[in-house]
Amino acid sequence: MQKRFFLQALLLGTSLCATLSFAQTKPLEWVIGYPAGGGSDIVGRVIAEELGKSLNRPIIINNKPGAGTNIAADYVARSKDVGNLIFTADFATLAANPYLFSKLSYNSEKDFQSIGMLVRFPMFLVVSNQVPANNYKEFVAWAKTQANGVSYGSAGPGSPHHLIGEYFREKSGLNLVHIAYKGAAPAIQDVVGNQIPAMWIDSATALPFINGKKIKVIGVASPKRLDLMPEIATFNEQGLKGFEGYAWQGLVAPAATAPEQMAEFSKALQTALNSTPVKARMQALGVETMPGTPEQMTKFVVSERAKWGEVITKIGVKLD
Repeated sequence: MQKRFFLQALLLGTSLCATLSFAQTKPLEWVIGYPAGGGSDIVGRVIAEELGKSLNRPIIINNKPGAGTNIAADYVARSKDVGNLIFTADFATLAANPYLFSKLSYNSEKDFQSIGMLVRFPMFLVVSNQVPANNYKEFVAWAKTQANGVSYGSAGPGSPHHLIGEYFREKSGLNLVHIAYKGAAPAIQDVVGNQIPAMWIDSATALPFINGKKIKVIGVASPKRLDLMPEIATFNEQGLKGFEGYAWQGLVAPAATAPEQMAEFSKALQTALNSTPVKARMQALGVETMPGTPEQMTKFVVSERAKWGEVITKIGVKLD
């Protein structure tokens, strides 16, 4: 009898150890609300490789594109797999969508916890090589001669490219007409081909075209010149004071994630962002990493939501 009890206890202990071991090594799911191969996906995969090393845990990327990240956000907000799930929440998810959509199936303020910012994509105003302008002053002078206004492309309605374009129109006072595309790639091809004269574009998409001299850059909407392209002047130094805008991404987890788990995620993220492989790859993409605490991310998101909420409300854009 004692021997049987001993064997049962041994089997139970072995089972418990196996369960705990499985819990510790279960892959961490990283949800990205954009297709594989795009800028957001590349950023996530590069950082995930180093994050997995810091956590000593495999990470699986789960791409759930569609509806301006709303499909992915809903999936994460409803998930019960707390502790095993993180999500790239960006400009759209956290700042723009609450104003662009009358009703959302998730609450961007209540359903997610901040782990930390990931990156920001500097935004450029670029023009066709046929446009007789090389800087902001020349662009303004040329635009004022266009009786029907100047068309500018974007990656789609409500995208950072679109909203920064509307913000630019308001700040500059120019007659600009928005042309929405299904992504930045087809829009930039039409600028190269002079089908449209201008567009707002993110650094990751723009870099090959800038380096290949297939387009001209009017300016960058950053507070200071970029280390990668110091020859490109900011709009602020060209006379459009206080003009700034980025596409950006942060990392969040479901609201119910335990504090100790969040602290572990945050610490590992800072290690990943400050690693040599991540910094080198992001620099090559023209993307800026944004190391910082969860509290800093939350503060940043609050300010961005207020800024872009005002812009969206003023121009009256709705996506539903």
